Amino acid sequence: MPELPEVETVRDGLARHLVGARVRDVEVRRDSSVRRHEGGAADFRGRLEGRTLTAAVRRGKFLWLVLDDAAQDDALMAHLGMSGQLLVRGRAASPVGHPHLRARIHLDEGPVASLDFVDQRTFGHLAVTDLVPTADGAPGGHGSGLAAVPTPVAHIARDLLDPHLDRAALVRGLRRRRTDVKRALLDQTLVSGIGNIYADEALWRARLHFARQTDRLRPSDVARLLDAAADVMRSALRVGGTSFDALYVDVNGSSGYFDRALAVYGQHGRPCPRCGTPVVRTPFMNRSSFTCPRCQRRPPRHAAPGSALGARVP
Repeated sequence: MPELPEVETVRDGLARHLVGARVRDVEVRRDSSVRRHEGGAADFRGRLEGRTLTAAVRRGKFLWLVLDDAAQDDALMAHLGMSGQLLVRGRAASPVGHPHLRARIHLDEGPVASLDFVDQRTFGHLAVTDLVPTADGAPGGHGSGLAAVPTPVAHIARDLLDPHLDRAALVRGLRRRRTDVKRALLDQTLVSGIGNIYADEALWRARLHFARQTDRLRPSDVARLLDAAADVMRSALRVGGTSFDALYVDVNGSSGYFDRALAVYGQHGRPCPRCGTPVVRTPFMNRSSFTCPRCQRRPPRHAAPGSALGARVP
């Protein structure tokens, strides 16, 4: 599933190509693509046609287009799932479109003819949803100063690249969780935007094993990990995110290149870039975790409270 760098790459493209465009009409080619929209395909079309796209916004992995500055009370939300793509189609492009085209939003005058929602595996969806005020009164996400988020995003935490993130509160909140540190990183209600790829890369950079317990980490450990996660996502953003196949692309259909710089994720059996020890793969939450067994030593299963790994430093 796309993580923060991939979603931000898409958001940036939408902001450059679509902000200010007006929706002329909407084709829903497969009803399942709007299954989360209350009212179904007909209501989805009705709430979009004639509306202007005024901002492209992202919070963590979540993406939406604000509709009409005058109203500022609803938005077109896109969940990309495993294979969803938002592609802009120029006026000169073929009207046939992608074989997995699920919905097409036709636009009025301008260089972009339509915004196409393509989804091979059909886990993604589109919906027009109400906006609700943010709990802290700060802007809802990157790309807009509007202090609101779509209703389905109201419980989602801020991400590490959000200037309005309360970093000290995040450190305290993470250390209060009695779980392993990778589970905490993947909890979007604690900190958003991080998925399996960037969690593994951040843990490697911070020299922490994914099974380290959050309530046994020192504040300095957590700060180092959060810095590492933010740094790795910024690095990925500079090259358009991570693409392992053609299922993740930006709005122009181009792939990202951060997979060439991955230190441990997907590198089972290859040498750790730091020490040369072969990277290992371990099953984790129906997925995999990739670590260097030398740089990221696994903690004892039951670390004693007074041991080096078990001690909790306030």
